[in-house]
Amino acid sequence: MLAATHDVAGVLTQPDRPAGRGLALTASDVKQRALALGLPVAQPATLRAGTPDGDAARAQVRAWQPEVMVVVAYGLLLPPDVLRLPVHGCLNIHGSLLPRWRGAAPIQRALLAGDATTGVAIMQMAEGLDTGDVLREAEVPIGSTTTTAELHDTLAALGARLIVETLADLGTDRWQPRPQDPAGVTYAAKLEKSEGRVDWNADAALVDRRIRAFTPWPGATAQYEGDPVKLLRSRVLEADGVAAPPGTLLGLEGEWLRVACGRGVVGIAELQRAGRKRVSARDFANAERPGIGTSAPPRRFT
Repeated sequence: MLAATHDVAGVLTQPDRPAGRGLALTASDVKQRALALGLPVAQPATLRAGTPDGDAARAQVRAWQPEVMVVVAYGLLLPPDVLRLPVHGCLNIHGSLLPRWRGAAPIQRALLAGDATTGVAIMQMAEGLDTGDVLREAEVPIGSTTTTAELHDTLAALGARLIVETLADLGTDRWQPRPQDPAGVTYAAKLEKSEGRVDWNADAALVDRRIRAFTPWPGATAQYEGDPVKLLRSRVLEADGVAAPPGTLLGLEGEWLRVACGRGVVGIAELQRAGRKRVSARDFANAERPGIGTSAPPRRFT
């Protein structure tokens, strides 16, 4: 959208990384799209001054003579002098309604906390962590079965539209930065892989939110007969009551595999055992009979 509406002088993206089973060096999606559009691309490993990559990147940005830089999910620190290189500074597309969920994982943390809404903020970048003034924002609801993957795509499309609208305001009286309210600040800490492990002693609502928040990464996992199982789609089927020991597989309800929690029952629609393809709950239950929802000894996730 930026290339269709503005003169994009150049693109910064991280260096190619090993990916896939063969660990072949793979370009980022940003690089691939930029090259397809015929745009210049630079891939410094750092922007720090006094390093070969950092000094070369600074020289390249100066040569591009940008009026403004647009930043989204870049993954590298922009030092203060880099923030000041463009005439109008740097604008960040952030996946939350600031000042709530400043930091690395705003989408996942909003889901995990049970927020009813989130959104996108276009922010004038400053030296602090997502502390800059907000120029434009838009809100979206979070559905009862929304996953991080789904919410990410919604916010990505919204952010693209908002940044184009924001840049249209540049130099007009509509350009009105709004300071963030310090009373509403929360922080979205970086995700750790260990956070994906499901605790079946928790309430069904908390189990459900963990599964949805960590889809696709790091993935919500449980142990089943000694093997890890990734849980891919979920919803709360019963909010209250204790039907059986936590983790007990209670049988099918439509497309959902019922699993007892510390309080309530969560439904799982798709699962993936280690080294196997993802399957529906019904296929999983059929493959594991007898035991699920029968008089045989109960099967459990741990």
